[in-house]
Amino acid sequence: MKVAVTAYGPGLDAQFVAVFGRCPAFVLVDSETSASEVLENGAAGAAGGAGIQAAQAVIDGGAKAVITGNVGPNAFQVLSAAGIPVYVFAGGTVRQAVQAFAEGRLQAVSVATARAHAGMGYGRGGGMGPGAGMGRGGGRGRNR
Repeated sequence: MKVAVTAYGPGLDAQFVAVFGRCPAFVLVDSETSASEVLENGAAGAAGGAGIQAAQAVIDGGAKAVITGNVGPNAFQVLSAAGIPVYVFAGGTVRQAVQAFAEGRLQAVSVATARAHAGMGYGRGGGMGPGAGMGRGGGRGRNR
């Protein structure tokens, strides 16, 4: 069975990454032969709809299952509609994720594991907060 694993790069020894829509790459692995190929995630830098685009790429790539850490509701809906189950993995390498899958140690999820737009800003270093901290000092210090 061809399994898509979210990863930082190509190959079985690539580090697993716990986000779906904005992961850098999917490693497509035949769970029986361990043959693999990389599918760069063109949606990783998308302004919006990354999960949906990534899900469609995985479907087009022929995956029959997905191993990730978190998947948002839109991507989950697209994968579910295509009959592709999503399995949660805690971390390690692509090889370890596929081995855990093959041994039946991964749990399939029945709902999205992340809220919508949870991956915004992933990997780009751009926080979305206003940066308006409310310090407790109150500005009551005295200059002497």
